[in-house]
Amino acid sequence: MSHEERESFLAAVHVGVLSVARPDGPPLMTPIWYRYADGVVQMATQHSSHKVRLMQSTGVASLCVQREEHPPAFVTVDGPVSVSPASRDDIVPIASRYLPANEALAFADSTPDDVIVTLTPTRWFTIDFAKLPG
Repeated sequence: MSHEERESFLAAVHVGVLSVARPDGPPLMTPIWYRYADGVVQMATQHSSHKVRLMQSTGVASLCVQREEHPPAFVTVDGPVSVSPASRDDIVPIASRYLPANEALAFADSTPDDVIVTLTPTRWFTIDFAKLPG
């Protein structure tokens, strides 16, 4: 994918799979809602989650998003992460990508202990099978 294509693909609505290294085994991988804007990926999650503790420990994470219908495509980004307190105004733009507006507001109100994880992509890996020969 070109630079513009990969950024557009990542900005589209997909459920991402977040991957974080664990010191005692294979990486922790979990589906997550996200948004990509202004060159960073933002995800909202509970501050007490295992993935947040791992990201705070390692300082890095990976996210993979895919198009499952034919022809398949995916974008994977790796990079440093930061964790900060989340406000309702942080959560609503993420939740509204996946839920109707009234449900996104209710969701944001139901997550008072969430944090925002910001991943800054420094490495990209992409494939769009529509562009492969044959």
